[in-house]
Amino acid sequence: MLSVNARLRVPLREFNFRFSRSSGPGGQNVAKVSTRATLRWRVATSPSLTAGVRERFLQRYHRRISSEGELILSSQRFRDQGRNVADCLERLRGMLAEVAEAPRPRRPTRPSRASREKRLSEKRQRAATKSLRRPPGGRD
Repeated sequence: MLSVNARLRVPLREFNFRFSRSSGPGGQNVAKVSTRATLRWRVATSPSLTAGVRERFLQRYHRRISSEGELILSSQRFRDQGRNVADCLERLRGMLAEVAEAPRPRRPTRPSRASREKRLSEKRQRAATKSLRRPPGGRD
């Protein structure tokens, strides 16, 4: 069970893992052992997600989702399968945690009277400073 918070849990049976050989240096271990873990998860049809979380997830991570509606994550940071699987799950937990809470809507506000007066006085001061830089007597 992948537990994101108290309300959001995804059972591991929804995930499909595939293993392949990692790239990069590593000698005989890389050439013989399939340690890269690739996680595939059907986000669009997952019963574990609420409609709001699914919508925010699909909107935020649309580039990582295939045309079939599958999220594809892979990890080859470590030299053994188990740690790469845990890394994939941890990355997915972080992604779900980012979209788990709905963003608070912004309430439009107006600038206060003091802030407006401050802005206008600073504007007058800047204009006075620039007018002192001009040569006396107008245009030359």
